[in-house]
Amino acid sequence: MKKKFLLFLLAASAFSFASKAQDTVKTTADAPLVLYGSVDTYYKDDFSGHANIPTSFASDNNSISIGMVDLGLKKTVGNASFVGELSFGPRSDESIPTAGYHIQNLYVAYNLTSKLSATAGYMSTFIGYEVISPTGNFNYSTSYLFTNGPFQNAGFKLTYAFSDKVSLMAGIFNDEWNVYTSQRDVSTFGAQLTITPVKNWTAYLNVAVGPVSGTEFDLTTAYQITSAFKLGLNAASYTTAHYGAGFAGVALYPQLAVSKVVTLGLREEYFKSYAGTSASTYAVAGPIGGGSVIGSTLTANIKAGPLTFIPEVRLDNVNKQQYSTFTNSSGAPSTNASQFVLAAVYAF
Repeated sequence: MKKKFLLFLLAASAFSFASKAQDTVKTTADAPLVLYGSVDTYYKDDFSGHANIPTSFASDNNSISIGMVDLGLKKTVGNASFVGELSFGPRSDESIPTAGYHIQNLYVAYNLTSKLSATAGYMSTFIGYEVISPTGNFNYSTSYLFTNGPFQNAGFKLTYAFSDKVSLMAGIFNDEWNVYTSQRDVSTFGAQLTITPVKNWTAYLNVAVGPVSGTEFDLTTAYQITSAFKLGLNAASYTTAHYGAGFAGVALYPQLAVSKVVTLGLREEYFKSYAGTSASTYAVAGPIGGGSVIGSTLTANIKAGPLTFIPEVRLDNVNKQQYSTFTNSSGAPSTNASQFVLAAVYAF
């Protein structure tokens, strides 16, 4: 039934596209092709002398290392648009599903009406506060919620804008996260309710449900309270009967601009891993199942035109030794880990 419904939506979209194609062409001869992207590099030093914190990217220790080159293309022609984004480097390798490919985003979209749009392809996930590209995050290191949540979803979605304050996205996606091709079928349902209660405050209520991918509920919100102070929040809960494990957590992101070029921010995160119940348990990046961790990350963004310098200090603490994977400078078990990062990100 779900597949028949999807085919119906695709057919309806194709019909609408064909009926409007001639009007579209008239208005788009000079539409620009937009190139965008970033380049990033970093130095990281874990105070134990070896890598400890298992979140995504910036995994090299005591090394001046590279992140990735991110190259995106996008164009809008009338009601039709596309986005293609490729990346190269270690950060890219850790965020794409297949060795030898470099695709971060590849999708097409069409405005069926002034309020309804359709999108199909491989897309950055709609879940969570943080993203893969370093230009989209204030912190250079990433949260446990980001690392354990999806990076991308391949599928088909419809978005309807009820007003300039409320919109709803609903779609069907591949059976697993972060895959170009489904492993079995297209069986994950996803939805996002977007609400803008007041100016400069937007909240996203997200859900993804599938028999293989599991069930994740996610709240992402950010409020620019004053011109200098911004407050963000991400909360999520994930369970999967297929693997018998999951996680839950919340992260708070206060940021204060102390000048035109310097902004200070704190990420305070609580993350808990659920113990697996089957032999093939879901691999949670974080404390051993049953444990929890508090991660405190103090970050500065220092702007120099398109270049941003990001010094950062991070301290993570697991609630009990029996759940910790951290070790100290002698290699002995420890409940805490700390690191310093200095990164440089150029956006274009």
